[in-house]
Amino acid sequence: MKTLDKNLVKSAASGRWAGILAALAPQLQPALDRPGRHVPCPVHGGRDGFRVFENVEETGGSVCNTCGIFTDGLSTLMWVNGWDFPTALRAVGDYLNLRSGAIAPERKTVPERKTVDEERQRLDDARARASLNRVWGESVPLSDPSAMPARKYLARRGIKKMEAAASLRFHRVLGYYEDGKLAGEYPAILAKISSSDGNPVTIHRIYLTPEGKLAPVEAPKKMMSFPFDRKVVGGAIRLSPLGDSKILAIAEGVETALAVAEGTELPVWSSVNALLMEKFSPPEGVKTVLVFADKDVSGRGQEAARVLVQRLLGSGIDAVAVVPKGEIPDGQKSVDWLDILNRYGKPGFPTVGEILASCKLRRAA
Repeated sequence: MKTLDKNLVKSAASGRWAGILAALAPQLQPALDRPGRHVPCPVHGGRDGFRVFENVEETGGSVCNTCGIFTDGLSTLMWVNGWDFPTALRAVGDYLNLRSGAIAPERKTVPERKTVDEERQRLDDARARASLNRVWGESVPLSDPSAMPARKYLARRGIKKMEAAASLRFHRVLGYYEDGKLAGEYPAILAKISSSDGNPVTIHRIYLTPEGKLAPVEAPKKMMSFPFDRKVVGGAIRLSPLGDSKILAIAEGVETALAVAEGTELPVWSSVNALLMEKFSPPEGVKTVLVFADKDVSGRGQEAARVLVQRLLGSGIDAVAVVPKGEIPDGQKSVDWLDILNRYGKPGFPTVGEILASCKLRRAA
């Protein structure tokens, strides 16, 4: 059976994408009700990290501040539903009642908006760059006397070894926004997210109280917007300098990654969350990646580690998932390596030799 022609499907769908997306991905409806406005991401939640393009009817495009930019309706559906390209193409074709060899139906001409959208994107990018540069420029190292809230916070979490990497800094008073409105000002830890090739992309913020606790806001950990031409997917927070090491460890959250660095003395980076862990791409020269997974009741952390390991093994890079042993205590949603550090200290971590032996066994299998 012949497959549908993608150009036919795109032509037939143009001008109808809002209805298509609503039917095939109902979780997009809040964004479709407010084109161009930020809403919670339908994949990983949050408060205001996702939007569909203002010209969504014509393109079906969307953007998530964490996952990246999806230029058309097919790529949006592939991302939000976890579909491959043939599945998305077939689903849209079925919705439009298209068959192989069909001719695209005529549709009303939609006014060209490309120039308007490009100018709006250019202005958004300029604002994003200015904001990122301003916030980073106003920050100080964690060793600065004014960064006491950050040091207290990390100490409260059980971290004794405070990384001095340039990717972590402190902002004395940073605005916290909800629905585009200033909801308060708090101290914050700033973590620079770099792309897989090492270029800075955006800033991950951890809002605090002056006493060193998480700020009393809905989302105390959130990522700043970033320019259209930068990609956070594949990147990480480079907490430890890699140097000449061919081995790199990665964990989800900043605190968990710092715990792994303390427990193993390996170079460790943070992927920020499970979704970005799945997409992580190590820099050139890394031969082995040790994936320190969160153990979640939902299984999300373990699954993210598994996906990353399988992809890396398929690309010729040695990789192994390192999961905390034991059961998740009653009443807890997860156990991560920061929990292990707090319970057992450094002896709770496997040695690098043990991990590498496991990695070799998995490769041989």
